[in-house]
Amino acid sequence: MLTYEFIQRALIVSTVTAVIAGLLSCWLVLIGWSLMGDAVSHAVLPGVVISYIIGWPFAIGALVAALIAVSLVGTVRERTTLKGDTAIGVVFTALFALGLVLVSITPAGTNLQEILFGNLLGISQDALVQVLIFGVIAFVVMVALRRNITAWAFDPSHARAVGMPTGLIRAAVMVCLALVVVAAMQAVGVILVVAMLITPGATAYLLTRRMNRMLVIAPLVAWVSSVAGICLSYWYDVSAGGTIVLVQAGIFVLVYLFAPREGLVTAPLRRNRQRAADGTARQPS
Repeated sequence: MLTYEFIQRALIVSTVTAVIAGLLSCWLVLIGWSLMGDAVSHAVLPGVVISYIIGWPFAIGALVAALIAVSLVGTVRERTTLKGDTAIGVVFTALFALGLVLVSITPAGTNLQEILFGNLLGISQDALVQVLIFGVIAFVVMVALRRNITAWAFDPSHARAVGMPTGLIRAAVMVCLALVVVAAMQAVGVILVVAMLITPGATAYLLTRRMNRMLVIAPLVAWVSSVAGICLSYWYDVSAGGTIVLVQAGIFVLVYLFAPREGLVTAPLRRNRQRAADGTARQPS
């Protein structure tokens, strides 16, 4: 299988996507920005369609649309008394609807379907280069600002009090989100990007509360899921993007059931053992 060039490209793209999406997912889970990831992933659709119409690379239109969506959400949140989730819901549904309208008036093309649902095994050399560029930029920004982003994610008020530029940190996270969405949509498509942005971080969060460990576990979970998904999709001739997300969901279910600290199966057993140990300790000698 590894002798095929399209498999090699798929593995490179999935590895880059897994690392950057896994890193970012840790902070998104801590901040509570799951809906923001969903919003940006859907909001890129009109940019993709416009790029298709005028013949530009999809990544350019998607990045522009993602940055516009992020800016609009921030503007609505800051200029009104609406809550963040309301602003996100209004902006991303409007942009996604615009994308659907543009798709309906655009001559049907398989490329647009690939952007929606992903075509990892058929990714082109140009798309590979775009993923590498956006992935490297996002990775460098996240690694360079990881301590500031972590401090802001845990306690924005404290970060602001100690003099951190919280506005710039928030903007950096938004830009990284846009870059990761653009890179990840090449692998799993617009619709499934949100799973890449949330599931690895959620899985890591169930396993540990230490941020340094989360930043290792989440990319590792995303990478293992990507490699396993590519292999399964090749062997069974099914959607690569969908298979990757299903493998991620399967790993999350296993962790949810058997995580040492709060697994649905293991946590009651641990509590029972603790009660038994406490009862034994209280018995008179």
